[in-house]
Amino acid sequence: MWASELLRGVAGALAAGALALPLATSGQSRPLVTDADVARAAKSQPAITETDIANAARKHRMPSEAELARVPVPSMPKVDALPQPTVQRKVDLGAIAQGFDAVGQASPASLGNEPTLLVFVSFSMPEASLARLVDQASRAGAVVLIRGFVEGSLQRTVARAQRLIGQRQVGFQIDPQAFDRFGISVAPTFVLLKSGSTATPCAAGACFAASSFALVAGDVSLDYALEFFRRSAPAFRREASGLLTKLKGGT
Repeated sequence: MWASELLRGVAGALAAGALALPLATSGQSRPLVTDADVARAAKSQPAITETDIANAARKHRMPSEAELARVPVPSMPKVDALPQPTVQRKVDLGAIAQGFDAVGQASPASLGNEPTLLVFVSFSMPEASLARLVDQASRAGAVVLIRGFVEGSLQRTVARAQRLIGQRQVGFQIDPQAFDRFGISVAPTFVLLKSGSTATPCAAGACFAASSFALVAGDVSLDYALEFFRRSAPAFRREASGLLTKLKGGT
């Protein structure tokens, strides 16, 4: 009974127009754009006038030929005025490869009347120690010797020696026989040869009598080694004193 009353109520509402139901259409539903919508959209857009265009052109105008002419043109850089790298003295490849022949094949004439000071080093030593010894050797007139090539390469050895020597004037030689000649097993080792010492043939090429040289080994400076010779080896006191004076800038 209540169902029939519900149906009669729905029918009455439809007849009175109080109830609206969606109606299905055979086509796709599309929004309807009216003239009023177009008018509202037109009113929301900003109006650009001729005055606005003229103001924008004045604000963002192109520079004139006269203004462009006043702009400074960058000049070409002066390459010759740029800082130049320091030119280092080239290491003599031939001299390094041949070794210290003046000592290896020494004669009284070749050694002359001056003592010979040899500094045996290794590139495995601390860089600060090497640099200090090379600097002192350049001032004392000593010769720096290494046993062999860095990683078996002459080019790498020369490059390492060049960085170490820089602008200094110092003798630098590769001479493995010299290490054998004086029994060098520790770096650094310092050898002081008397002036006029004579070498004799031996397994190491040429050897010197034990009385013709003094030797000290240890991680010490060159002036310390010379001072040791001066105090502990009376036969070499004169030579060591002279080299110490030279090292310290004396005559």
